[in-house]
Amino acid sequence: MTNNELHLYVNLPGHTPHYNTITEALESLHYQAITEKSFPAPAEKLPTVTIHIGEGIYREKLTITRPNVTLLGAGQDKTILVYGHAAYEVMPESDRRGTFRTASVRIDTHDFTAKHLTIQNDAGFGHTVGQAIALYVDGDRNIFEDCALLGSQDTLFTAPLPLKEAQPGGFKGPGEHKPRTMGRHYYKDCFIRGDVDFIFGSGIAYFENCTIFSQKPGDRKPPESPDDEVIYGYVTAASTPCEEPYGYVFKDCQLISDCPPHSVYLGRPWREWAKTVFLHCKMGAHIHPLGWNDWNKTHGHFYYGEYDSYGPGASPSTRADFSHQLTVEEAAKYTKENVLKGWTPE
Repeated sequence: MTNNELHLYVNLPGHTPHYNTITEALESLHYQAITEKSFPAPAEKLPTVTIHIGEGIYREKLTITRPNVTLLGAGQDKTILVYGHAAYEVMPESDRRGTFRTASVRIDTHDFTAKHLTIQNDAGFGHTVGQAIALYVDGDRNIFEDCALLGSQDTLFTAPLPLKEAQPGGFKGPGEHKPRTMGRHYYKDCFIRGDVDFIFGSGIAYFENCTIFSQKPGDRKPPESPDDEVIYGYVTAASTPCEEPYGYVFKDCQLISDCPPHSVYLGRPWREWAKTVFLHCKMGAHIHPLGWNDWNKTHGHFYYGEYDSYGPGASPSTRADFSHQLTVEEAAKYTKENVLKGWTPE
């Protein structure tokens, strides 16, 4: 350990300093939330902090505001960070909690890393309890490696919020009135599970070698007829700002599911300029032959593309006519360096 590093330990007796909860460890850092953000974010001078989290289930609602923090777990199946807030809950002031006050873990800073752990919202299925975010990521240069992100509707939100909500009060929550940071997020070797459209937001996110599991919602009624088409979800709902050339990029990922064949779309546009691309990804049979849904935005400027998809759900000849099958030259532009604007996660 160098003089520029600090190591804290949670639930690991014998280490000093030692804390019983993650909240205690975070509070010991005495750092207030960033109120002014910019892109790219300035390099922080605070020393790097690694919080080692031992085996266990930690039922804590967490917000990380200090830059240069790493949460280091003992393994996806050993270190579980979980909470259970959902959008339909009625708050003390008699309004509903809403989507953006549900996050089990909210990252509100830059240069954050999480490794070898699970982040979960266990409130229930979305059609019953509403949106329930497991991980809310707001900030720049944030990394998630070997993490499981588990939820139902709206598992992963990649901030910032769009510029305007569709309905008054729709953005109520911690990011409603904050300056919007066009953050860059990197997900490597992660397992992400959800339904409806469970990866959503305006951030720039690069997913590499991840497993994306579209789960069959346990609160959906079966179709009245075997011939009825039932759609169980959408992997993504990007809201990329119009000025950004890249939104979500999935490289060497596999898409799996317990849903019936042809019942899940790759994406639909939360806002008009959504951008999502899959590069050399294995598509399960659950992926709909059309691949993409326009969400009735028939005059949208969204961009949806695939390159070298394979597996039973890969079907370039049947994809929606507004989507793109990338050429070799077009796919070559989607390097990690280009998408993340020169940032190279380590």
